Amino acid sequence: MPDSMTHRERMIAFFTGEPVDRVPFLCQWGPWEETHRRWKREGMKSDDDWYAMFGFDSGGMGTGVNFGLCPAFEREQIGEDDEHITFRDEQGVLQRTRKDGTSMSEWLDYPVKDRATWEQHKRRFDPDSPERFPADWDTRVEKLRDSEGLVGVGFYPYGFFAGARTMMGAEASMVAMAEDPDLIEDINTTLCDLWCTLIERIAHETHIDAVHAWEDMAFKSGSLISPDMFRRYLTPYYQKVMGLAEQRGAKIRLVDSDGHMHALTPLFLDAGLTGIFPYEVQAGNDVARLLKSYPNLHALGHIDKRAMARDRAAMDAEIERIRPIVDTGRFIPHMDHGIPPDVSWENYEYMVWRWKELVGKAG
Repeated sequence: MPDSMTHRERMIAFFTGEPVDRVPFLCQWGPWEETHRRWKREGMKSDDDWYAMFGFDSGGMGTGVNFGLCPAFEREQIGEDDEHITFRDEQGVLQRTRKDGTSMSEWLDYPVKDRATWEQHKRRFDPDSPERFPADWDTRVEKLRDSEGLVGVGFYPYGFFAGARTMMGAEASMVAMAEDPDLIEDINTTLCDLWCTLIERIAHETHIDAVHAWEDMAFKSGSLISPDMFRRYLTPYYQKVMGLAEQRGAKIRLVDSDGHMHALTPLFLDAGLTGIFPYEVQAGNDVARLLKSYPNLHALGHIDKRAMARDRAAMDAEIERIRPIVDTGRFIPHMDHGIPPDVSWENYEYMVWRWKELVGKAG
């Protein structure tokens, strides 16, 4: 049966507990570079077939407003050898990465080390920087007002944990939580004021349906910080930003965090978030249990991509594993991260068609 709702209508209804024509069919992550090369060798005809041929729902519309560094750092190559490139990225972070893209970067240095370097860095978070809004903002406003797509804003690579970590590194930022709380609170106050100012203006001139923050603040064993530290350094700031977003019409308020999220889930809900993803299977998350425990939670992700590295029986079993969770009406399945190179193009195709059938997407 053809869809009877637009993507925006469906997503808002889904997150507010209203009836929907079907579950959203969202693709959050695609293949690794090495996987993409493999799929091309195995018969994928066009570079974007992994996405385009399946009819995924629209990802919505971004506003084009800069919620991060303004200006960003200029990307600068520092060194190179046969296998690696060393460069300073747009966040001012010194990285060493493989040329073949087969692993994550090694992070070598960060722009914020203490109060003095923060004061220099802080200037890049001025909410009144005129270049935060695109030159064609007036035209975009009209398109956003008339759009049938979901209008969203996001803070990547920032959140009220990830912000200081992106600027300082994980270890230094967590040490500062214990030894220099004023620095962390000033960083989070600065980010909070910036995001509230921008949300207020955007909502006044057009509308916002969704707000997305990025944290990645857990390992397989659980959160990187204690509940008390969460309540001190994250809760009041999220409550302010997400409370304002909710007042201005944002029904969907999501956070992206890896790892075992059981202890963090109620903390994020209390802080004003409405949905969490990707709830990685291999980190031990039990989404069925979490949805039962927290009636206001909406979960996304949680398809175990490892099944695609095996055979059709394993993929069928994975679809059947998540079917009862989909039936709760508060779960949107998608891959729990990028697709690694042990997944064939044939298996990926099969899994996506099964996934599409599961959520009731026609065609």
